[in-house]
Amino acid sequence: MEQKKRVYTFGNGQAEGNAQMREELGGKGANCAEMNLVGVPVPPGFTITTDVCNEYYQVGQDKIVALLNDDIMAAVKHIETLMNSRFGDPKNPLLVSVRSGARASMPGMMDTILNLGLNDEVAAGMVEKTKNPHFVYDSYRRFV
Repeated sequence: MEQKKRVYTFGNGQAEGNAQMREELGGKGANCAEMNLVGVPVPPGFTITTDVCNEYYQVGQDKIVALLNDDIMAAVKHIETLMNSRFGDPKNPLLVSVRSGARASMPGMMDTILNLGLNDEVAAGMVEKTKNPHFVYDSYRRFV
């Protein structure tokens, strides 16, 4: 499999992509990158290219996971640095939302996943940090 860029980061006014990359980044990915570049305070994140879907069908899940693992881990570290939090840390957790973003709008293609990273330990830490168990367990409910 050829070495090519499959993961693009954005955050803190910088982005590896832009609005002209809609075919490669999908609508949401290209727009998140562009909003960062023009100064809209969008939370940091990353986009996996739309071509990865085609690659998945060509080579299968195991090969795609191997191809993406290092880049995704680096992208999560990038978000952790910008947000000064850590994925899975009960005391200062980073929660992530996952959205699909095809080249063309495809209603119903995939549900948005909110609060990825929330588990029993992180929830307990968030209750202690926020002093707001209703907020924490409502967020957990939305994830589950």
